[in-house]
Amino acid sequence: MTVRVRFAPSPTGSLHLGNALSATANRAYADTNGGVLVLRIDDTDPERNLPGGEEAILADLGWLGIGWEEGPFRQSERAERHAEAAAQALDAGAVRDPDGSIRLGGTTLARADGTATYQLATVADDLDLGITHIIRGSDHRPNEEVHQRIARALGGELPEVIHHGLLLGEDGKKLSKRAEHSSVGDLRDEGIPAAAVLAYLDELGLPRHDVSLDLPRIHRLAIDAIAEMSDAELAAAAAAPVEIARALRGARTLVEAREIARQILEPAAVQLGEDARLTLERFVGLRGPTADILDETGAREIVRELKAVGGNLKFLRLALTGAERGPELWTVVAAVPRDEALRRATAAITPR
Repeated sequence: MTVRVRFAPSPTGSLHLGNALSATANRAYADTNGGVLVLRIDDTDPERNLPGGEEAILADLGWLGIGWEEGPFRQSERAERHAEAAAQALDAGAVRDPDGSIRLGGTTLARADGTATYQLATVADDLDLGITHIIRGSDHRPNEEVHQRIARALGGELPEVIHHGLLLGEDGKKLSKRAEHSSVGDLRDEGIPAAAVLAYLDELGLPRHDVSLDLPRIHRLAIDAIAEMSDAELAAAAAAPVEIARALRGARTLVEAREIARQILEPAAVQLGEDARLTLERFVGLRGPTADILDETGAREIVRELKAVGGNLKFLRLALTGAERGPELWTVVAAVPRDEALRRATAAITPR
């Protein structure tokens, strides 16, 4: 028997990390068992569906590198099959209410307008898609018995169900999209690399118990992920030329890396006072005779010599980047071409 698992999000926008945990758990289970991951979009509730919601989910999965073998299937495209399932359930003992809705043991299977509820649609689709294992959060545990009754009413058996613990927010409750920093999109916008998010979810694996979201751990993994990027990968992520990749190495997020790139490539103009003149004139004297682009040794030597003669390195950083803080100064000196470095240093002490 080929293992077949499914990830079935609702199209309500970017995945929150709890859903992403289910996605990685299903992907890992399929890979470990030589199986297949089916992607299904559970869109039976039009009031919850958001425009662009499905596209956001597909983008999140793509960004995380989570692929699937079949799908995406959309429940909204299976209305005819769901109507057949509702009729099967009636034959098996479900009842039709006066308003036209269909219930089985207190569970509504179809609404008064004939559309299937989540309860009926998810079971019918799991059976039709040949799902062998359902891996989902423990908040669905109360549904297991209900879904088994529905599956038997449809002439089948519920697949094996594996529940994993939930990700909890700071309030100790199930993580939701309303919580800050809780969605894949939030972390992407904050500059957390996809590799760091995926590493965090992989560390959690298939938790038996609920776990609190550990944002500091994600940020530590982000630093590790940036450190492991090649110069070309890091520069691309920061929308910067590869020649300045060394200066981006101290960044803790990709947003910070992009800000460092902006400082180097498009610095804010500064006008420094007379107390900066000696430092910057000395820098011009040291930098002028050197190569257009410096290697690490040459850049470190200029910073060292400037410091040795009492130069104020803060003034040099301001002149070259327009900012008081940033990456190691030698990486900036190495990243800015000679003529541009001389222009910036001179402009910072030239009255306007």
